[in-house]
Amino acid sequence: MQIRELDLKELDIAYDVLRQLRTGLSYKEFEDLIYDMRYMDYKMVGIMDCEKLLCYAGVAILTNFYHKRHLYVFDLVTDTPYRSLKYGEMMLEYLVDFAKVGMCENIVLSSSFERENAHRFYERNDFRKKSFVFLKTL
Repeated sequence: MQIRELDLKELDIAYDVLRQLRTGLSYKEFEDLIYDMRYMDYKMVGIMDCEKLLCYAGVAILTNFYHKRHLYVFDLVTDTPYRSLKYGEMMLEYLVDFAKVGMCENIVLSSSFERENAHRFYERNDFRKKSFVFLKTL
């Protein structure tokens, strides 16, 4: 088993896991968005067991006035059959090291209000609620 960055040839396996979290996202949208996000150096990180993706994280190192230099976690999802087997925690440990190497001050993520299990998971892993995210659909 290894944790590594996925490359563009592995979009299919990344999508198969990510769509469990982003249920309304088509493969075409996913592919288009991956290419659009290259400008921010978006990384697809996976926990792999041979050719099987067990856990996926989509991240980028960003800078703003509020969080300074930080690792933003856009997506973190473990493949359904492998949940509760500590792969999420393993990924977070990897991301902490990744953020430190990237000279980040924080790891930041947002989570929709109805995902209470995810909130408990993050709180157990030393994340704390800091702000609200507001969205206006256009």
